[in-house]
Amino acid sequence: MTTLAGRTLFISGASRGIGLAIALRAARDGANVAIAAKTSTPHPKLPGTIHSAAELVRQAGGRALALECDIRSEPQIEAAVASTAETFGGIDICVNNASAISLTPTLQTDSRRYDLMYQINVRGTFLVSRACVPHLRRSSNPHVLTLSPPLRLDPEWFAPYPAYALSKYSMSIYAMAMAHEFRAEGIAFNTLWPRTIIATAAVRNLLGGEQAISRSRTPEIVADAAHAILTRNSREFTGQHCIDEDVLMAGGVTDFRGYRAAPGSGPLAPDLFVSEGPRPPAVQV
Repeated sequence: MTTLAGRTLFISGASRGIGLAIALRAARDGANVAIAAKTSTPHPKLPGTIHSAAELVRQAGGRALALECDIRSEPQIEAAVASTAETFGGIDICVNNASAISLTPTLQTDSRRYDLMYQINVRGTFLVSRACVPHLRRSSNPHVLTLSPPLRLDPEWFAPYPAYALSKYSMSIYAMAMAHEFRAEGIAFNTLWPRTIIATAAVRNLLGGEQAISRSRTPEIVADAAHAILTRNSREFTGQHCIDEDVLMAGGVTDFRGYRAAPGSGPLAPDLFVSEGPRPPAVQV
């Protein structure tokens, strides 16, 4: 399969950033996209709403469904998934993109931020995946893709911000567990993480403003890598921790200059949980 034409994607947190980029890449193939996110009215500090994202999907050539959905709420998840399946006749792909971040050490991590990360990153990802599985079972090439990092268990990777890191690692562990649990049914579960920081509102607000953006790549590199994964045979590609650059290189991409968020040739900033050194081996379960 080389296209997502006619496929239905349920994407959490798709009103902006990486989630929206994945939605638009699928839309260019003619996919159906459910935009599931909290922002239904304009936010004073963040771009995009579910409605503006849905309109962009339609302009790109896809069909769109705007769904106000806070993935901390199980009833909202169940309703959004049911509405997607009813509108488009099923669900082929679930993308767990919604996430909360607080890059704080232990003593600076208050319980409110801690609970928010675990309600969204951990519990929300689990509940969204679980809600989609009954529909994915009826798809000819079902995929779940989670935006979370490779599991690197040296403390240097998670000690600086343990609460956030462990919440993201939990997303990756769920993906690996479900890859094993649903392998016989042909449902693929994989994770995807960027090699460099990505030019999103979170990077601008939390990782250094415009200076960080100048050392970033655009969300389109993650979207293109996601497309490459989601068009693979789900029975043959599952249980993998993927890095966007590696996925695209495996597909023959050698020039990544077009993904730079700002002109220049200076060094890009590696993302959290990755380094310029040896890359961890892919995990196959």
